[in-house]
Amino acid sequence: MEILDILIIGAGPIGLNCALEAKKNKLDYLIIEKGTIVNSLYNYPLYMTFFSTADKLEISEIPFITTAPKPGRQEALEYYQGIARQKKLNINLYEKALKVSKNEDFFEITTSKSKYCAKNIIISTGFYDIPNRLNIPGEDLPKVKHYYTEPYPFAQQKIVVVGSSNSSVDAALETYRKGAEVTMIIRSSEISSNVKYWVKPDIENRISERSIQAHFNSELIEIKENSVIFKDKNGNITEIENDFVLAMTGYLPDFDFLKNSGITLQGDCLNPFYNPETMETNVPNLYLAGVVCGGKDTHLWFIENSRIHAERIVKNIVSK
Repeated sequence: MEILDILIIGAGPIGLNCALEAKKNKLDYLIIEKGTIVNSLYNYPLYMTFFSTADKLEISEIPFITTAPKPGRQEALEYYQGIARQKKLNINLYEKALKVSKNEDFFEITTSKSKYCAKNIIISTGFYDIPNRLNIPGEDLPKVKHYYTEPYPFAQQKIVVVGSSNSSVDAALETYRKGAEVTMIIRSSEISSNVKYWVKPDIENRISERSIQAHFNSELIEIKENSVIFKDKNGNITEIENDFVLAMTGYLPDFDFLKNSGITLQGDCLNPFYNPETMETNVPNLYLAGVVCGGKDTHLWFIENSRIHAERIVKNIVSK
């Protein structure tokens, strides 16, 4: 069996950047991706706008041309998928990495379709695959959605949006403007300070005028077929009518995959161990790249500040 120089798990923006860096250095590489190219971006809300400007999303110094100040989901898909196509990157799509094991000389990678051998592994799997569950009764009802794509299915429905992050706020505003009756259940005392600065006044004004109902310092405790039950900071229990719950509670990396690959997970946030100068984990020649580096702290890394990971990793591999 051929032994690759690098096998990259994940074809997100940072995984693609790792492949481009490997190609520059004439290394034999392959990307394994369980979905489509930049699969997480594909699953973003249809009308999502990035917080960053286009230049901050560029990889490998390839210009990201857009007429808008901040690009949207479709423009990003065109950009990243266009790079993969134009640069003829080696990618196997709809193939899930199942297991990484190491012998003395190289890694063996088992996927849903095949097996591979590689001298080095880069895990760049992001964190958009596993919803951060509420762990309350009724969460598995069909009306509960952990992913939001567009507002149209929720027109004229009673919607509960859980959370106050960017995804929560976008879902609340978009469904409200398509005729939904929107209630937000928020654990904190205010809308998150991380919400896009041009959107934050909009949601705060809608709450202030009571177009959108918001219950701060509250948490959802049960979901029923036609209602939900939540509790406020004083322990008061309230039940309201409900048709759909949009649980925008965030997402988590695949910690089981990281742990089973031999990577040490640290602390309550399960931060994976790695050398920040080389991105190499406690397993020699096994590297991390992108947002997966943050463990449960998924806000630490994003495209803009993790583009450098590819260069650090490949530089370390070449120097060995």
